[in-house]
Amino acid sequence: MTSRQRPCVLVIAGHDPTGGAGVQADIETLLAHGVRPVTLITALTAQDTCGVRHIRPQAADDLRAQARLLLDDIPVDAVKIGVLGDSALVQVVTEILDRLRVPVVLDPVLASGGGQTLADSVLTAWVSEALLPLATIATPNILEACHLAGRDLQAAREPDLLGADLIARGAGAILLTGTHAESIEVVNRLYQPGAPPIAWAWPRLTAEYHGSGCTLASSVAAGLALGRTLEQAVAEAQAYTWEALAAGTAVGRGQWLPTRFPVASGVPVARRP
Repeated sequence: MTSRQRPCVLVIAGHDPTGGAGVQADIETLLAHGVRPVTLITALTAQDTCGVRHIRPQAADDLRAQARLLLDDIPVDAVKIGVLGDSALVQVVTEILDRLRVPVVLDPVLASGGGQTLADSVLTAWVSEALLPLATIATPNILEACHLAGRDLQAAREPDLLGADLIARGAGAILLTGTHAESIEVVNRLYQPGAPPIAWAWPRLTAEYHGSGCTLASSVAAGLALGRTLEQAVAEAQAYTWEALAAGTAVGRGQWLPTRFPVASGVPVARRP
């Protein structure tokens, strides 16, 4: 297979200097799956493995011009959306998605792994109202799902209601991740319109990680670009992400970073709860 024959995924996300999350995490994940990444940078950040200090969004007109130039040249097979940082960029992203008509994986990054807010209430509302209905699948954690649904954090105790709420808002599917739950296992749940939820349970790892959501969402996007069914892409992405986290290392003083290359063997099989 030549490089021109490889599927291509467009990443629309911010830059993380640590490489643990953001565009670099997406690039590593896509390359590990044999998919070619192309990127549009939404924001620059000042951060380390301990947390985000500052986020500087790109100007909407600049992002629009870059997107037009890129997409006039290179066809893409799927899109992965990460942090936006500014509600003004939502309109640009919707224009891009309307033009492409390919599978869209939305990772609604509303806070960093260290807990710092990356989206105010205005941006959160725009993501929920404008981008969620355009997503083939969105991959919120349980806390992000509460914010997208406009519910308080008590709703985290009822994941099925949250999943149904987000599906009702127009999402094609929701992969609700359970890393923030207090349980021995991490339970991820896939919700689709008119279908019962599908759940996977994974052994909980002991470290705190930076970039797990980016890795998961980009892996799903790679699977869809490669022609996997949605359920196949989701199942394979979870296995890949678990392995990358299990092989992760403490690069700095804070959260551990996933090891996305090479993909090791011996991934556990998720247990269906």
